Amino acid sequence: MGQQLPYLRRYARALTGSQETGDTYAAATLEALLSDASVFDHAAHPKTALFKVFHVIWHSSGAPTGAKDSELSAAAHAHLEKLTPNSREALLMTVIEGFSAAEVAQVTSMSKEDVNALLQSAYDEMKASVAGRVMIIEDESLIAMDLENMVTDMGHEVTGIARTHKAAVTLAGQKEPDLILADIHLADNSSGIDAVKEILGDLGDRPVIFITAYPERLLTGERHEPAFMIAKPYTEEQVKVAVSQAMFFSSTETLKA
Repeated sequence: MGQQLPYLRRYARALTGSQETGDTYAAATLEALLSDASVFDHAAHPKTALFKVFHVIWHSSGAPTGAKDSELSAAAHAHLEKLTPNSREALLMTVIEGFSAAEVAQVTSMSKEDVNALLQSAYDEMKASVAGRVMIIEDESLIAMDLENMVTDMGHEVTGIARTHKAAVTLAGQKEPDLILADIHLADNSSGIDAVKEILGDLGDRPVIFITAYPERLLTGERHEPAFMIAKPYTEEQVKVAVSQAMFFSSTETLKA
């Protein structure tokens, strides 16, 4: 079960839009298991069983977002209230976490038909979601172009592509992004995480999606870590889902309905 915890953290953070809130729900899941081991379904795959316990806790608390009482919270709630209930959960579990519709049905105690209906709603809502400005921090040209094509295909504007920490900070100052899509390791051996930290310090909070070949290294809960993450190698569907979900938590003024 311990091997599955980083992925529960990834899912919980994406669902809430917050490292802090996501990790709180992951911790509550572990506490529930420690207090009553019978809630863990040993007949299911460990990841499925762990996520099922999480979902009982998640829905018993009203499935809140991680946004606090602020401008971000108001914007996030306005975006999320337009969505079909449980559609985000189904989408994140299938596309980001790799569950089948049947496994999602196990986790959520729904029928497979209901899960498939939720997935269809989620994809329809992705097409109708807000559009905004996306900044890409990526040092490999082919990957950067690939990401740019995916993002623009969704209707978003790419403010530019930066290959280094310094270039990223400069680009963000020239055209403020609504969302940042960043690799971890950059061309001059600088850090995408450090670049993003400096940008957010200058511009204020906004959603960030990190791309990494080692997601488990950023899912420990021991330091400031990302709420949204894509593992390399990624698929087009994973990128588009991550961008759409992260954009729900943006509150910048340049978003378009």
